[in-house]
Amino acid sequence: MEEVGYLIALSLLREVGPVTQRALLRTLGSAESVFRASMKELISVDGVGEKRAKAIKGFRGWKKVEEILKRARRQEMAVVGITDEGYPQVLKTLPDSPLVLYKRGEYQDEDRFAVAVVGSRRPSQYGLTVTDIITGGLAEAGLTIVSGLARGIDTQAHKAALVRGGRTIAVLGSGIDVAYPPENLGLMRRIEKSGVVFTEFPPGTKPARENFPIRNRLISGLSLGVVVVEASHDSGALITARYAINQNRDVFAVPGLITSENSRGVNRLLREGAILVESAEDVLRELAPQLKGFIRERRKKEVELTEEERVVVQHLSQEPLHIDILTRRCKFPLNKILSVLTSLELKGVVRQTEGKRFYLV
Repeated sequence: MEEVGYLIALSLLREVGPVTQRALLRTLGSAESVFRASMKELISVDGVGEKRAKAIKGFRGWKKVEEILKRARRQEMAVVGITDEGYPQVLKTLPDSPLVLYKRGEYQDEDRFAVAVVGSRRPSQYGLTVTDIITGGLAEAGLTIVSGLARGIDTQAHKAALVRGGRTIAVLGSGIDVAYPPENLGLMRRIEKSGVVFTEFPPGTKPARENFPIRNRLISGLSLGVVVVEASHDSGALITARYAINQNRDVFAVPGLITSENSRGVNRLLREGAILVESAEDVLRELAPQLKGFIRERRKKEVELTEEERVVVQHLSQEPLHIDILTRRCKFPLNKILSVLTSLELKGVVRQTEGKRFYLV
């Protein structure tokens, strides 16, 4: 069996956590050596003890390891061990990084310049709009967007990056062959083609509730900083923010309405010292020393506008505006406004949100 098989086996041992797994590798040199070591050698490793040593010596899950490897080959997913070159270097620096990652798509060197964008699964229209604007700006600057493929803010962040032609990374709380939520299967396939999908959970793993807090450490670990957009007091996005702090990553928070439940977690982060951001430029300014000149110059496409389109654009901003108000301000018939807005959307100048509201990209 190759080393990656032994790494999978070691990762399947519930009695041995990520920190102890890393200690075993450092001391004994390889996962294969761990399973070939004597009880005395195992117990000598810091944090192992007799109980864990017995669990390692008594491991009988080799058939499951073979099944995982076969399933991975059959479903065209890569299995990357922590000792492999393709394993993200930024994760290797974490004390509790997983021994094995299952992936589809390609992790590229430029993906080390990444920002995570996370938030509520039940966002307001404000949250969705802000996520689109800030994430879009970061993607246009060349940064990779990391999120968890969950409903709400995560989904909006991935889509905003893809629409701008940027790269994005999805980190799952399930097996890579188990799309969750199910309606995001198509989005996951798009991410695989222009980014990468990661999970530490073996193929076939269901999206159990306890998996998501575990995967959140990888969302922050893959990023230079974490942007939180709308989060209630018990939101999983706050767990990601805590991991970011422990990993010496920056935590950014977008202020929300004080009357909204979705603002409680975000505003708490701000009180505790998170960096307040209102635009992509705020994030880029804070991260500039780490980006070291990587930031791509953001140039708006030279788009030719008709006279009618210019009139409409003059009345729009990044604050969504209802079509009825826009019609009154432009003094155009409704059918004319709809025609102009459609043209502006096709040119990438305007975006529509729920309730027939429009804003400038």
